[in-house]
Amino acid sequence: MITRHNLTKDFPEFTEKIHDLKMNNAHFKKLFESYDELDHEIYRIETDTEPSSDATLNQLRTERVRLKDEIFNFLSNN
Repeated sequence: MITRHNLTKDFPEFTEKIHDLKMNNAHFKKLFESYDELDHEIYRIETDTEPSSDATLNQLRTERVRLKDEIFNFLSNN
C-alpha cells in the first residue's frame, strides 16, 4: 500500500515540537513545507497520478531522505 510519509507519523515524539516550530521558526517552516511538497509529488508519481521516469522518482526519494534527515537533526538539536 502506497502512503504519504507524514512527519508527525514518522516522528511521533516530536509532534508538539513540529507544530511549535512551524508556527515560530521561519527556517523550520520552510524545511517542513519543502518536505511536504516533495512527499506529495512522490505520492502522485507512485499512485500513477503523475507520470515520471524511475530515475526522476529515485532522485526525488533521495532528496526526501536528505530533507527528512535535516529535519530530524533540527528537531533533535533545537
